[in-house]
Amino acid sequence: MEWLGDNLWLAWLVLALVLIAIEAATVDFVFVMLFGGALVGAAAAAVGAPVMLQVLLAVGVALLLIGVVRPIVKRQFTDPAASADIGSAALTGRTARVLETVTETDGRVRLAGETWSARVPDGAPPCEPGAEVTVLSIDGATAVVTLKT
Repeated sequence: MEWLGDNLWLAWLVLALVLIAIEAATVDFVFVMLFGGALVGAAAAAVGAPVMLQVLLAVGVALLLIGVVRPIVKRQFTDPAASADIGSAALTGRTARVLETVTETDGRVRLAGETWSARVPDGAPPCEPGAEVTVLSIDGATAVVTLKT
């Protein structure tokens, strides 16, 4: 028991590892916040804070994380509008540079630092190399583009 009293920081770390393992199984962003509190408890124990202060700091930080950080994180992961700016949807409206003539069936553009296959909408004029174009949509792995106005 004396060893545990001298190494309470280790008990906090074990608790933190258990909490992060539970979070990995649930992915509800509660246990990761409790994990943060346990890490603060471990840090307080490592610098020699009294046990009551360790517990108060751990609980306070966990409650703060649950009340402030968790809603933001949860919204980011569950709101489709919040994640619309990732993946191919984020490329719509961006400017690209034509590398090879873009027609209704084929072409190449430099978009977001990568070379993309591209095409213009049906009936639109082709875009010549060097021209700046605007991405209208992403169709599979092909950018649908039009001349920038």
